[in-house]
Amino acid sequence: MIGKIRIFLALGLVVAGSLVLAPLQILAMKTGWWPETVILKIWHRLIIRALGMRIHVRGTLCDRRPLLVAANHISWTDIMVLGSFADVKFIARADMEGWPLIGMLSKLQRTVFIERERKRSSGDQASEIANRMAKGDAMVLFAEGSTGDGNVILPFKSTLFGAASMAISEGAAQEVFIQPVAIAYTRLHGVPLGRRHRPIAAWIGDEDLMPHLKVLMAEGALDVEVHFGEPIAFAKGSNRKETARQMEGRVREMMQAALADPLPSR
Repeated sequence: MIGKIRIFLALGLVVAGSLVLAPLQILAMKTGWWPETVILKIWHRLIIRALGMRIHVRGTLCDRRPLLVAANHISWTDIMVLGSFADVKFIARADMEGWPLIGMLSKLQRTVFIERERKRSSGDQASEIANRMAKGDAMVLFAEGSTGDGNVILPFKSTLFGAASMAISEGAAQEVFIQPVAIAYTRLHGVPLGRRHRPIAAWIGDEDLMPHLKVLMAEGALDVEVHFGEPIAFAKGSNRKETARQMEGRVREMMQAALADPLPSR
């Protein structure tokens, strides 16, 4: 019963807030009267609050541009977590565009949707990401290309770093800064999550969105940590595969540190 009440109240909060915030975001996109991320941060925080999540941050987003953020990926909630406090835009898989609410929110923050299975379109998508970075957008790349279970980092795909190479080859920038970011879901109701229970937060494979959303709303009180690492400069002659391995190693190290010694719940 308590779980059903939480779901009802959380959905009501998100729907009511979205009815107010969506028109304001559209107005910001059309007029430029205020930065687009202002409304987006409020919107993301609203969803985070509805889910009962608490966010803990170590480090800061790099202030140098162009910037590509290389993060691990556990759930669709990663977008709300990062977007609730950082001025970033996202690179997401193409099918998200059609999701209820999440798809609308993604479009209203100018998410770049990529079709990873269609190699013919990969060049155009990389070019769009490169142009966005050159204009000053910090773009978040979930470099595993899929979602993990919250316990391990999947191999980073070097092809997904093609936007950095293209930004340099097209003359949009002499170098691109790439910053590793680790996301870890560490506690539930203040109790550290063990290996067996961490997948509660994970949204894996072809799992339907709504059942997972209901589970998170019913549970509530998840703690999530975001760790920002030191950025590296990717320049002409830099190796994508080596960069992917380097980012993967740094993100793995930070995530494991967060899981081994989670910050206190507050």
